[in-house]
Amino acid sequence: MQPANKARLQIHFCVVLWGFTAILGKLITLPALQLVWWRMLLVTAALLLVPQVRRGLRAMPARLLWAYAGIGVLVSLHWLTFYAAIKLSNASVGATCIALGPVFLAFIEPWLTRRKFDPRELLIGAAVVPGVVMVVGGVPVDMRLGIAVGTLSALFVALFGSLNKRMVEHGDPLTVTFIELGTGTVFLTLLAPLLPHRGALFVLPGLHDGLLLLALSFGCTLLPFSLALAALRHLSAFGTQMVTNLEPVYAIVLAIVLLGEQRQLEHWFYLGVAVILAAVFVHPLLHRKSRGTGQPELMGTAESHAMVE
Repeated sequence: MQPANKARLQIHFCVVLWGFTAILGKLITLPALQLVWWRMLLVTAALLLVPQVRRGLRAMPARLLWAYAGIGVLVSLHWLTFYAAIKLSNASVGATCIALGPVFLAFIEPWLTRRKFDPRELLIGAAVVPGVVMVVGGVPVDMRLGIAVGTLSALFVALFGSLNKRMVEHGDPLTVTFIELGTGTVFLTLLAPLLPHRGALFVLPGLHDGLLLLALSFGCTLLPFSLALAALRHLSAFGTQMVTNLEPVYAIVLAIVLLGEQRQLEHWFYLGVAVILAAVFVHPLLHRKSRGTGQPELMGTAESHAMVE
């Protein structure tokens, strides 16, 4: 098999694994804060065992370390709101909201990277509006708070995705991921006492949740990232982004097959999803000529959305 074809299959497999993150988030019974805290802690601990990460930490200037740590706070807020959205609604709604990330990115990236705003990107935002209206109208009223929280999560995706894009060339991806997820773990530990809670802040998961957390941390984070590192050597950023934009599609299909969520949602929801995804796929087409080789920016944080901005 040609290296490029093998790389495309690997990326598709990675995106399928990322699609399972929403499913596992629904199946794990822990509250969103504890779920995210354990996921970040497990991935951070695993990365600390990698010699490359330890070498990267020793070589990184303090200024860069603090910058990545600040981005890590945004990462933790993204994951926290993403899984909270799933808990408040379902996996399909959570995945759909994350699809709004590239739309927010179209407006935030020019501001953060100080490039000229492209009026065509305004059309993307306008095109998404009717899709969002249809999505809201296609879910039960008690799930609409989940849409609001999920939209906030997509905003965090765009923020830290843009910031990582500015700094991606200054650090090894594994080391950067360790710093950001490690900082996120510390931030959530400090944030937890300030949030409403019952009983202990962090509890040891039971067997059911523990196994699913391991699958989430290693099967849907470490494994796809390691595969993506190899695959991106043979793919363009444009081609990779077009594949990774399929993540919400895979997540929704998996939610239908594994969780039967189509019984909770009306046809307007799926029509709205189609409109949103159409806009998302147009975004990389606008910048195809200006994009070069793909390079992973962050592992498993916004799943595929932060990988090739």
